[in-house]
Amino acid sequence: MEYVYKTKGVCPSQIKIEVDGDTIGKVEFCGGCNGNGKGVAALVKGMKASEVIARCKDITCGSKGTSCPAQLAKALVEITEK
Repeated sequence: MEYVYKTKGVCPSQIKIEVDGDTIGKVEFCGGCNGNGKGVAALVKGMKASEVIARCKDITCGSKGTSCPAQLAKALVEITEK
């Protein structure tokens, strides 16, 4: 199933996520640093959502209280709680 998560406090405006059960399929960051978004998406493909949440939830970007990986973790928390 595909989900769209509206981000807060980061450059990308949204993250498109395909999840099959607890396994991440495709991730696409819409906006922001193209290479970093593609890199994170490639690294998490095939991983369990719970593992990505645990690894990424507390990552910050500069002085921001969040980051693109942290926003992905928040999105995955919402998706897995449904």
